[in-house]
Amino acid sequence: MENIVLSIHLILALVLIGVVLLQRSEGGGLGMGGGSGSGGGVMTGRQAANALTKLTWIIAGLFIVTSITLTVLATRGNGRGSILDRFAPTASQNGSAPVPNVELPPAASGTAAPATPPAADAPVTPPAAN
Repeated sequence: MENIVLSIHLILALVLIGVVLLQRSEGGGLGMGGGSGSGGGVMTGRQAANALTKLTWIIAGLFIVTSITLTVLATRGNGRGSILDRFAPTASQNGSAPVPNVELPPAASGTAAPATPPAADAPVTPPAAN
């Protein structure tokens, strides 16, 4: 579904750019080169400008609708929680103090004792060189 809406959105963006470039500006437009209305044409310059203006508004409205639709489709699977809910629970949420994630050093080779952090007042000794 997202791919279909995205394709329509991209086509509308290109068409909108084209319609805006066709409109007459103060210096003359790309497709509206200074002809007069008495040449027997189907539309006069003013009628063409009004039609392009209406077409621009319609395409811009559709572009906005597809933008909102893409936003809704993108956020549909994310759940209703806040982004802060993705982090670890705080002490007030689980009733106890949070446990810090401490990475312990590997155990010394040849010992079966588990690796434990040193006591706070114990001196730090570097590991023996092999």
